[in-house]
Amino acid sequence: MKIKQNIYILYAIAFLQGMVFYAPVASLYRQARGLTLGQIALIESISFIVSLAMELPWGVVADRIGYKKTMVAGCGIFALSKLALWRADSFMDFFWERVLISAAIAALSGVDESILYLSCAGEDSQKAFGRWSALDTAGVLTCSGAFSLFMADDYALAALATFISYALAAVLALGLKEVRPPERERREPAREFLRLLRSTLRQRRFLLLIVCWALYGQVLSSVCTWLNQNQYLRCGMDSAAMGWVYILVTAAGLVSAFSHRVTDALGRSRSVIGALALAAGACLTLALTRSAVLSAACILLMEGCYALTGPLLVQVWNRQVTSSHRATQLSIYAVLDEAVSAGGSLVIGQVADVSLNGAFTLCAGVCLVCAAVIALWCRRYFVKD
Repeated sequence: MKIKQNIYILYAIAFLQGMVFYAPVASLYRQARGLTLGQIALIESISFIVSLAMELPWGVVADRIGYKKTMVAGCGIFALSKLALWRADSFMDFFWERVLISAAIAALSGVDESILYLSCAGEDSQKAFGRWSALDTAGVLTCSGAFSLFMADDYALAALATFISYALAAVLALGLKEVRPPERERREPAREFLRLLRSTLRQRRFLLLIVCWALYGQVLSSVCTWLNQNQYLRCGMDSAAMGWVYILVTAAGLVSAFSHRVTDALGRSRSVIGALALAAGACLTLALTRSAVLSAACILLMEGCYALTGPLLVQVWNRQVTSSHRATQLSIYAVLDEAVSAGGSLVIGQVADVSLNGAFTLCAGVCLVCAAVIALWCRRYFVKD
């Protein structure tokens, strides 16, 4: 049976947690407070490792105490991380801010998806995931407009506004209804985890899919969150202009609401492979151009492609779950994803410290390799039920 209250609350939380007011200058914000691109990438990599270490314990905890309590805890820690960011002004301050974010991401990983998937009763889940993602994007658009109009010269105010938005999301999480059945099979957590881990590691083609999508996600994060701002700077943009461009680029994420229609029309595997190929072309163009308009268009293209295919991948992950310990199994997938992302973030960041063009070229190569791997070995996961 569908639980509409949960669906609407998750939509609202996605909107509020999308309101990261400092996002248009996230990299510049940190650089203004003393960090280099290499240090930002190093902290990101450490963050992935911390998330990796916390994923499995949080997954087991979620299956033990319930998804609602875990969701509330994760949203609360997320709010604390934004408070820490507002006050941060040194490498260690930003390090501890990322530790809190890692704890929050690990807590929510698989739990928010499970609540939404189970609240949909398995029906139209790709549509729900698409709308969920689109509302996150709508939150980003809302705060980006506010940044460009009122906060372009006040990074600290943008950070404070973000904390307030995340605090409201934590309060909303209290209204969720538990979706996990109260009486269920109980197994020893460690034994169940090892069983699920062995089962996952035997699915070699699915592991390839996880690795490819983790690398694609890291390319998107590196290019569209961190490297894009340095690209804009060398194209002559100021902070206010970056805010308006960020709004336009972020609007591309709204297409996630139509993910199920587009991927069904074009073909699911073709959509994923095509998205990776287009991302590779965009990265190569960024390495070659000094045009602000063309640079923004490339970032917009990458965001749009990822938005169209992201909900499909979330559905694929959830369809692979065979255990009643859903959060634990999804946490295993997330651990593998984060392990790959940690290495990818560190390598891309170090290359960017030497050469921005080199980083864009590396990202293009990664996308092409991932497209080839999915085309050769992973297409079967995108067959529609």
